Amino acid sequence: MKKDLSHSRRTFMKAASGFAGTAMFGGISFKAFAQQAQALAPADHCFVFAYFGGGWDVLLNLDPRDPNEFTAERISETRILPGYSLLSQDPTYPTMPIRPEGSNIAFGPAVGRFANHFDKMAIVRGINMNTVAHEVGFRYFLTGKEPNGSAARGSTTATEIVGQLYPKMTAKPPVPNLAFGIETYNDRYDGYANALRVSSSNDLLLTLAPSPTALDSEIEKQLIDMRGKPVTCEAQLYDSRGLVGQYQDARKQVRTVLDASLDRYFRFDSTMGDPPAVAMEKSATVERYRLRVGSNGYPNDPRNSSAARAALVATALKKGVSQCVSINIAGGLDTHFGTQLTQANNQRAGWNALGDLISDLRESTHPGGGTFLDHTTIVVFSEFSRTPLINASGGRDHHITNSCAIVGRGVKHNFVFGMSGNVGMSAGVVDHATGLANPRGFQYLPDHVIATVMASAGLDYSIMRVDPLKGLMAGT
Repeated sequence: MKKDLSHSRRTFMKAASGFAGTAMFGGISFKAFAQQAQALAPADHCFVFAYFGGGWDVLLNLDPRDPNEFTAERISETRILPGYSLLSQDPTYPTMPIRPEGSNIAFGPAVGRFANHFDKMAIVRGINMNTVAHEVGFRYFLTGKEPNGSAARGSTTATEIVGQLYPKMTAKPPVPNLAFGIETYNDRYDGYANALRVSSSNDLLLTLAPSPTALDSEIEKQLIDMRGKPVTCEAQLYDSRGLVGQYQDARKQVRTVLDASLDRYFRFDSTMGDPPAVAMEKSATVERYRLRVGSNGYPNDPRNSSAARAALVATALKKGVSQCVSINIAGGLDTHFGTQLTQANNQRAGWNALGDLISDLRESTHPGGGTFLDHTTIVVFSEFSRTPLINASGGRDHHITNSCAIVGRGVKHNFVFGMSGNVGMSAGVVDHATGLANPRGFQYLPDHVIATVMASAGLDYSIMRVDPLKGLMAGT
């Protein structure tokens, strides 16, 4: 019987397209990707960009209001209605803002376990997004540069970080830039800064899994045969840009990554064939992130839930697989219709997952000293907020004023920078050196937030063309 090679071909070609898509068609070499598995070591400074998809209601998370003050009777005056009483169908939601003991930060009812880590984060309130369009706001926060129309400008921040740091690293991660269910761009760096983009955990496993059999792809044969033979003018044009050489370079890099069998670390739902130490680690991950389906209140999908995605992030950083991970941690937030409970439930899944991720990083020792959270910066964002008033359909529409959270290294902790207004939650006008309200101050944009993340990591932020928010940075 003829052996079925379709799986191995799909594995390799999937990996090749994930790693080398830009290299094959964008004229970028991927030589810097080569890495021996035994040299894997966590990066000294790791980064996580966690996206909540659809535009979140900041009253439920990072910018709450006291419902006893902002009442229905005062709507014409404040233009704000927290609506926390509308969550009463689920008694697990508080009906007032949450302020853990010792916290300088008040949180909305949907933040769940994330609030436990108030002592390791800064909240930025009152960000002017300059847009209420999904794609524009999303790409604005991804790059820190306002898009041209809806088209992104420049590289994603994760790509910019890897672009600057990777050449200086002694131990280089095999997948320095990983993008899970999120867009990624590279406009000025060689291929080493490209993100491996996957849309699901299954895609990541397929990409990283070793290919057990020889490849006989007709496409691969044709690409390799192009070298050293007379070719058509059209083919010659492509090869003049290095298509064949780039493909072969990428093939070698992909083979190196596949041979490392990195996929085993991410198969949380199976320990079959794992060495005892790996199996023990994975079992601990399953417990920490509540990934046991249908048993004792563990309802999460071990592959694609918010909890599983958070576990993926922790594994990629702790195992030295990646330095930057960008991930769509939760979605379903475009709630123009329906109930406040839908928005709150979808948010809480993401916030609880991030809370568990932060606990994991806080409790894991980094080989460079301290904990992994001491070596990690986490940026949590959405494309914009939702209106402070509820619409006639029971939902909230798009709102220009936003908030974000920055956790871990590089920023002040247990700290709130800026504010939104108490009338209609307008964008803040503050002193950038202190974060305090100042009528002679300035509004701040996603550009300022990303410049601050870059500056706090000691990176060149000049491409942002704005100064960082110095009052937000650690040590200021």
